[in-house]
Amino acid sequence: MDDRRNYILKESRTEISRLQLLSVFFEEEAVYKIYLRSQVIHQLFEQNEELDIDKLELFHVQFTSSVIELLRKIKKNNEKNVSLIYDEIELNKELIERMSNAVFTDKNFKLDQQKQALKINLSLRKLFEVLSELSTDFPFSKNINSFSSRYAKDFYYNITTEQLSELIQYDPKNVYLNIQATIEKKLMGTLCKYDFKTAFFCGLKSGQMIIEVYKFLEVDRYFLFFPNRNLFLFCDMEVLKDIDWTNNLSEKEKMIQELSFKNDKLESSAAALKTYIPKEIIDLLEENYLKISDIDFLEHLNNFDVQANILKAMLKTDLF
Repeated sequence: MDDRRNYILKESRTEISRLQLLSVFFEEEAVYKIYLRSQVIHQLFEQNEELDIDKLELFHVQFTSSVIELLRKIKKNNEKNVSLIYDEIELNKELIERMSNAVFTDKNFKLDQQKQALKINLSLRKLFEVLSELSTDFPFSKNINSFSSRYAKDFYYNITTEQLSELIQYDPKNVYLNIQATIEKKLMGTLCKYDFKTAFFCGLKSGQMIIEVYKFLEVDRYFLFFPNRNLFLFCDMEVLKDIDWTNNLSEKEKMIQELSFKNDKLESSAAALKTYIPKEIIDLLEENYLKISDIDFLEHLNNFDVQANILKAMLKTDLF
């Protein structure tokens, strides 16, 4: 009889150790209370040899084993779902890395703005000479369109076709026109007045059409360059009043930022999901804890089958 008693006590300790590990993993009060109560019950049998040791075995068979199996199933299901989340996080990280390697940074953009403004200023100065001398020389600097080709997709602001149309409208009698370019007469006069000193302000895009906007350094006035027609006009900034000028990240940088933020949220979700137990099961565990806390529960252990069957039924549900 002592051998059997020792065997049951040994198996009981093993079951309680499993329950302890699960209580540490889930950090759920109901699970921890059941673990502590199960330990008390084990000690009760261990310290009182006159108690029927078979009842301790029956307790673990009917209750502890089902609780452990139920929690293990939840843990396994949670880990599967968490694994899917981490797979998504890794895919996002790979995408972020690819885009980071390919993206033109804000530093590149600002540096090349200065070069582009210099090309435009030189081209406009040359255009003034061409128009004055009635020359047919080509006034534009080399590769003047490469700047927009490189940066429009990521850094230019989106505008509607209606805004584009409004910005590039002009009265033919108010422009200088030759085979190479069209420029508003008052704009050319202002450029001459301020010695062709302007800076790149922003880029605009509507579908495949792009506009470059420049600002005079010495006065709060703006003009646009529409490469599709080699057109230069004063820019009515009122047409662009709805643009958020503070939003100056490139499209790729915005996407990288969004993916990084999403990964932060996914990390938090994964941490919470890892130890999640459905409320229905927590309620059931709380109910079972109350039953095994009853000082007389050993006297009614044979009636514990009903509660054990509920636990086993939970194992077959789709609650988790």
